[in-house]
Amino acid sequence: MREHYREELEDINTCLVEMANSVGSAMSKATTALLDADVALADLVIAGDEHVDAVRESIEERCFTLLARQQPVATDLRTITTAMRIVADLERMGDLAVHVAKLARMRFPESAVPAEVRPIFLEAGHVAQSLVTKTGAVIAELDVRAATELESDDDLMDALHRQLFTELLSPGWPHGMESAIDITLLGRYYERFADHAVSVARRVVYLVTGEREMTAISN
Repeated sequence: MREHYREELEDINTCLVEMANSVGSAMSKATTALLDADVALADLVIAGDEHVDAVRESIEERCFTLLARQQPVATDLRTITTAMRIVADLERMGDLAVHVAKLARMRFPESAVPAEVRPIFLEAGHVAQSLVTKTGAVIAELDVRAATELESDDDLMDALHRQLFTELLSPGWPHGMESAIDITLLGRYYERFADHAVSVARRVVYLVTGEREMTAISN
């Protein structure tokens, strides 16, 4: 019975890693759809969100079942409750990828991204992919050191967000209010995606150490 319990916990962790990979792929595809005005790819991201939602529901149900049947304490209790919080962050990351895809679809056949800010969103997509790849590794390996590094990676996304506002607030912005609103929303979607990745990392640190704050680990 105990062996089955441990296997269930390990499998839930594996599902979390797979979910992280799924939302990372969704944001990567959404970024391509956004930059290339690829409506078919945008539709693929939107449709795929049902799977992400289903995975969240499955993991939550399994966690509730373990809580009810095993009445875990100490580390095991922390493992299960942390998994439930992580899955909520990952599901929200998937939603944000869908928001990007929906905006790309709404502006089709035009691109929602003017040439002036295209490099910023291209880089934001790369940063988002790097963050979620590291997030998956942090979950898989319960790697506290890698978790702390995500904070500095998130700073890159924040810097890109500030660059967007520099462009939007420049006197020569030629694309009007509607485009400015699109860009503001898109910037927020990428920023929040990164924030949720950091949230996952913080939850892993709490799981491993019992501490709620991440501190840098020296080499």
